[in-house]
Amino acid sequence: MPYVEGQTVHDADAHVMELPGTIPPYADPAWREALADRIRHRKDADGWAEAARTLQQDADFREGAAEGLLARKNYQALGAFDRADRPRALDLLGFASQLVFSTAGLALFDLEHDADPALSVQAARAHNRMMADYCSIDRRLLPTAYVPLADRGQTLNLAREAIALGARGLMIPSRTPYGHSPSHRDFEPLWALAQEAGLPILFHVGGELKMDAAYVENGGPRVLDFHGGAENFTSLTFMAIPLSVWQTLSALVLDGVFDRYPALKFGAIELGASWLPSLMQFLDSAAAAFGKEERVQRLSARPSDILRRQLRVTPYPHENVGWIIDNVGPDMALFSSDYPHVEGGRNPMKRFNDSLSGTSAAARQGFFRNNFIDLMGAGLDADLHDLPGLAAA
Repeated sequence: MPYVEGQTVHDADAHVMELPGTIPPYADPAWREALADRIRHRKDADGWAEAARTLQQDADFREGAAEGLLARKNYQALGAFDRADRPRALDLLGFASQLVFSTAGLALFDLEHDADPALSVQAARAHNRMMADYCSIDRRLLPTAYVPLADRGQTLNLAREAIALGARGLMIPSRTPYGHSPSHRDFEPLWALAQEAGLPILFHVGGELKMDAAYVENGGPRVLDFHGGAENFTSLTFMAIPLSVWQTLSALVLDGVFDRYPALKFGAIELGASWLPSLMQFLDSAAAAFGKEERVQRLSARPSDILRRQLRVTPYPHENVGWIIDNVGPDMALFSSDYPHVEGGRNPMKRFNDSLSGTSAAARQGFFRNNFIDLMGAGLDADLHDLPGLAAA
């Protein structure tokens, strides 16, 4: 019996859990060593990666895959790193599709701010080949490709290569590249290509500017993250997650990128959504206060309406999704499981349904199905819009 039954649910955030050494072999040979040195990954000094492989091959462990579907997380989850197991995981979950992101590969965002942007370009190529290969096992798995913005002369080529590989979404960092805006006119061919292909531009957590390290030096003991380390978020550093995407979206709206490409959709994934009502109001206030600016006068509508037309976001399961929908409308929020990451929890459907209890049936269908279909455009085959035997309401 699948986790979801009787309704179509699309998952806007899922991950592959790359084992150490997974991405570099996909790079061109001359770049493999340099890339291996830069991917942030827990080293396999104690043999944990081999232990993970052995566990996933153990007959008794595999027998309990269905029962432990959402309880087993990270490398213990079914299909976490072995693509052959992912279709079964998707069958057991009951999702109609999953938009799939990297895990260790998200560290590649940092390369954009190095002195050598060429490594960022080569790393993106390796990442995109790996993602296409992993997702090729099942067309319900929708691979995302990374397009760095540091080298403005390479973005179009990387995007073309990614689309040729089968990418269903183009991921860019929410943090601004060094020395230029994400709204720079040199990126016009990138937006045009994505719009013509009918594929979304995506932001994902990991691509933002992190909170200044000085904030954690409070004179007391170091607060550890939920994994017991210091690499992930705490209650304090979590607060900086939306700041970069807030600024980037503002630049893309006010500098007219959204308006020049009105059919282009943008997705903010695993960045939360409680900030969205404030951004929309703040942008409208900016447009009112600086209405004499020529760029503001050229806008086709209020900034909030432009975002409502083209932006889709994934709330965290601990956010009040009903409140978010009440304040931004029913067309912007998306369901996500974060499978197989710990942060997704053991029962995301219940948590989101509880939060949506006061909303309309249409808003709930938008959250679980319609808004994802709208975001993905040509990136989601029409026959995958609904599970077999289910028709759109």
